[in-house]
Amino acid sequence: MVEPVENTFIEGDNLDVLPTIAAGSIDLVYTDPPYNTGNDFAYADSFGHRGGGRAGRHAAWVEMMRPRLVAMRDVLADPGAVFISIDDNEAAYLRLLLDEVFGEANFLAQVVVNLNPKGRQLGKGFATSHEYLLVYARDAQRCVLDASSPDTVDAGDFPLVHADGRAFRHLPLRNTNKKFNPVTSPTLHFPVYGDPLTGRVATSHFGEAVEVWPVFGDGRPAVWRWSRPRIDERPHDLVCREISGRHGARIDVFQRDWLHREGGRRKKLRTIWLAEEVGSTDTAVAELKGLLGHVFESPKPTGLVRRILATMPADAVVLDPFAGSGTTGHAVALANAADGGTRRCISIDVAEPTRPGSNAARAGLATVADITRARLSAVAERFGGGLELR
Repeated sequence: MVEPVENTFIEGDNLDVLPTIAAGSIDLVYTDPPYNTGNDFAYADSFGHRGGGRAGRHAAWVEMMRPRLVAMRDVLADPGAVFISIDDNEAAYLRLLLDEVFGEANFLAQVVVNLNPKGRQLGKGFATSHEYLLVYARDAQRCVLDASSPDTVDAGDFPLVHADGRAFRHLPLRNTNKKFNPVTSPTLHFPVYGDPLTGRVATSHFGEAVEVWPVFGDGRPAVWRWSRPRIDERPHDLVCREISGRHGARIDVFQRDWLHREGGRRKKLRTIWLAEEVGSTDTAVAELKGLLGHVFESPKPTGLVRRILATMPADAVVLDPFAGSGTTGHAVALANAADGGTRRCISIDVAEPTRPGSNAARAGLATVADITRARLSAVAERFGGGLELR
């Protein structure tokens, strides 16, 4: 049996190519479409929105993107998600357009990505140091995206050490969210029994145990986060302690939350991604230079795409319909090499001419598609996985 290749590159206008991809066959879309900087962009469809100053440029860009977003949605599987990079020029318009195409209910996040820590120093005004990622689900109720990562776990948040050497922290067993209370969650409002001298906790009375009810800091009745059966199953993960409360000393019950737990600890990703976490435009240029030379002005760092890939299963089929320098396919190869995953990537790019006299043109790369193809070829040679060209 022939194994599927890791990277596939298709040259052509994505509006023509996307309908040839089977509906529902893609798990994850990441793409970095052309930004509207006031100059003409490659995908100049005939939608009649030319001229008219800034408003006309916005309209032309939106009408260029609309059918392509519809085509992306059509190839995306119901559990899938789409991530789109964008800057301030079109972020507001793209957000509204994605609401239209994917539905407001399927909005997941607007992430700020710190790709230029120094800030852009050219021109007037502020030194812009960020772009955005807009994240939408195909169907939020069925989406398998996991917006957490082991990389964001800070060992310093777990200052206590058990006798067996494991690091942990104490979390109140009571639910601190006041939406959960004896009225809304009556089955979780019950007494437990604890001994603050030994720390032992149980659901039935024992020895010198005292009865402990869940209460908020102001003394109002609360509920536990765990049910009776779960407390009985995991008594060694609980401890009874005397603490100083708002109204004096009281007995309470805490969970030992272990730094290293079965299945691995993950922490929810924040909506600000720093350059030291995902890379910057400078590191992205260096990555590409290491493969092909300095042939693309503003590539995305593979670290950014690898963080996105980590939110989805390791066998995801990935699509980048505006492949540019080929960062997505490169990131897929790196991710598979790191974790043994079987991700596959389809990259699409149009034969937009490179700028005369540019580094790419001088290197014999006549179009952006030539850059994509050359990078993915270099990736296949260095990391394996193969490359299919269509």
